[in-house]
This record gives sequence, structure tokens and C-alpha cells, in this order.
Amino acid sequence: MSDMHSSADRVVWFDLPVADLERAGRFYAAVLEHGPDGNGGCLIPNAKEVSAAGILVYMNVEGRIRDAVAQTQKHGGRMLKAIENIGPHGFRAIVLDSEGNRIALHSTSDK
Repeated sequence: MSDMHSSADRVVWFDLPVADLERAGRFYAAVLEHGPDGNGGCLIPNAKEVSAAGILVYMNVEGRIRDAVAQTQKHGGRMLKAIENIGPHGFRAIVLDSEGNRIALHSTSDK
């Protein structure tokens, strides 16, 4: 796997529509556990744009994909596709966030 795909701040920016801004904020704080460093994005209060079939954004949960999946379920999200090996690119799990957006949780290990 190239260094380009292992960077902790791989997502450059995103506008993520949410139905409930506070609930979504709690969901992402618990699932991703990232600090203020790195690239960012916005949670946009706009329930009309929430979609489970939109762009699939991969979010870094390096070294803690199992915990991130558990946090997803604990904080109102749900599993769409269990943790799976994606070859030389590592592992992913596809989930719905607390607002119904489909995202991929990514790690180079399945721990």
C-alpha cells in the first residue's frame, strides 16, 4: 500500500448533511475519536439531502476499526457491511451514521 493511502488525514473536506446536528456531532466524536489536527469538513443541517446511497467517503479509524464499529452501533448508527479485507488497501466496514449517511470506516489492520 502506498504512503498516499495510509495518511491519517486522507479525506480533504466534506459537507455531510445531517437531520440533527447535535446527535451527528456526538456520533462522529465517538466513532472517529480524532483530535483537531488533520483535514476537516462540515456537518450541514439539511435533512432533505441525507442519503444512504450517496458518495462513499472513507474515514480513517486506523488501528481501531472494531471499536469504531462498536461505537457506530452504540451511538445510533448501524452496520451495512461487516469488516472486510480490501486487499492491499487494508480493511473497511460500511455503516450508516446516526443521520442515515453511508460511510466507510477504514484501517490498515482489522484490530
